Parts: sequence; C-alpha cells; structure tokens
Amino acid sequence: MQVTFLGTSSGVPTRGRNVSAVALRLPQRAELWLFDCGEGTQHQFLRSELRVSQLSRIFITHMHGDHVFGLPGLLASLGLAGTCHGIDLYGPDPLRDYLEGVLRTSSTRIGYPLRTHRVKQAAQSGAVLLDDDDLQVRCTPLTHRVPAFAYRVDQRPRPGRFAVEQAQALGIPPGPIYARLKAGDTVTLDDGRIINGATLCGPPRPGCSLVYCTDTVFCDAAVELARGADLLIHESTFAHGEAEMAIAKQHSTSTMAAQTALAAGVKQLVLTHLSPRYMPGNPVTPDDLLAEARAIFPNTELAKDFLTLELSAAEA
Repeated sequence: MQVTFLGTSSGVPTRGRNVSAVALRLPQRAELWLFDCGEGTQHQFLRSELRVSQLSRIFITHMHGDHVFGLPGLLASLGLAGTCHGIDLYGPDPLRDYLEGVLRTSSTRIGYPLRTHRVKQAAQSGAVLLDDDDLQVRCTPLTHRVPAFAYRVDQRPRPGRFAVEQAQALGIPPGPIYARLKAGDTVTLDDGRIINGATLCGPPRPGCSLVYCTDTVFCDAAVELARGADLLIHESTFAHGEAEMAIAKQHSTSTMAAQTALAAGVKQLVLTHLSPRYMPGNPVTPDDLLAEARAIFPNTELAKDFLTLELSAAEA
C-alpha cells in the first residue's frame, strides 16, 4: 500500500498546503482510494504521479467544506473523462443530499455508477464497513462540532514465504505448480508423490494497517480504532499552547495526536491538517508542532503535500 498526501492544511489552503485529501494506492490491484476531498483535490492529482482513472472508493470524514468542496468537481471531471467504471462513496448521512443538490442545480450528469454508503450505523455498532477478502475497512465516531468519522484499513495476512530452494531440493519442477503450493494447496506430482504446500511455506505474514483520523478533539474511540496500527494519520490543527482553543473548536493539538498514537500503540504517527497560523516565518511553525509530538511519541513525521509513504506487508 502507498499513501500520498494531497492536502495537509486545515480550513483554507495556503501557498504550500492544499486542504484535506489523502490517497491510498493499491498497486497489486491497480486501484486508488481517496480519504476526504477538499477544494482543489483534482488539481493536486494532476500535480502528482497518481492516476485518477484508478479511483474506485472515496471516504469522507465529515461535511465541513475543507473536506468535501472538491468532491463535486472531481466526480464531474471523472464523468467527462469517460474512463471511470464506478465510484463507491462513504460518509456521513448528509453526503448524498449534498451531492445530489450540487449536481442537480449545476445540471451535471454522472455517466458512471455512483454508489453512496452511509457509515453512521457501522461506526456506532462497530460493524465492518467494507470487506472485499483482501482489505477490511472499519470506522468510528469522532468528537467534533458535526458528525465526523475516522477510518481504518486493514490488509489481510499475506501468505508465508515460499521455500523455493526446498522445493527444488525435492525435485519439484518450477512452473504453475509453485503458485498452487505457495497458496497452501496439496498437489500430486507426476511421480505420485503428494506434497502439502503448507510445509513449503513460512508462517503467514501480517498485512499492514492504517488509520485516518480527522477532525476531532482527543477521544477514546480514536485510540481504540487505531490500536496496533502501522500508520496513524492524525490531525494536528493546533500547537499545545493553544489547547484551550483546540478544545473549544473540537480539534486536536500536536500533543493530543501524539497521546492518541502512544495510547494506541501504533508504529508511526503522521501529523496533518495544520492550521495556516503555523506557516513558516510565524512565531510557531510546523517544526514546533513536530517537536511537541515527538516529545511524547518519537516516531512522528510531519505531512506535507505530495509526501508519499510505503506500507509493506513484508515489513509489517
């Protein structure tokens, strides 16, 4: 899995940061998922190496404009391109009405299947939102001024490594039979020997996992959703010194994000959704927020637009 940040500012874009959008590229299936779609996201796609024609699923955290205002334009452009085979759209209850209103009043026709899924029930019940035999998605309610949700993507365990040298030592001829053995199948060779593929494979390798958490003040639900994840992408709208403002606006500080990562036992934290008040040159900068978070959770990085991270099951 490959994560690319397309927008890392909160509220409004700046010269260096667009508003919220994170792309998840799934190279093994030539597919792309998008988390949030702030204004200008389709322009960010054009500036990246991502292929928007591979987009198949979009997950919206909440209905504030810096997370959804880019959605109608992106969907309309996908229709004009004529290369979209369908989009599954997940988000809060008002998302469908919002899109239908914008598309109707702008006389925009979507010439591909657009399927919307309300996530509230799954979030409240803890039910699985999506399971396609390779990836599983769950969500949870956050604590914000409007209904908001965090999402978690878990990759199913990968098959164990296939012992090629051991298979060769047994005189098993290479070819399609190796694929069957690697899958754990039992096969009968031409000489009558029966080989159990499981004996030639190492233990299953854990899949990788990521959590996308914005907008919210610190909450236990986010900790539970993120528990043990390889990567936690968490909003860091405010510096620690403005915790009172963060609580009033129901956003997180750098230290709240780090406390969430520490309590959840994640492997890596990436801060995003930074307030424009921390632009370089101001009294407090993004580097200060990073230092505050690292004091609590050392393995923290600062997101910037077009930053790309690789999540590998083999290394998870």
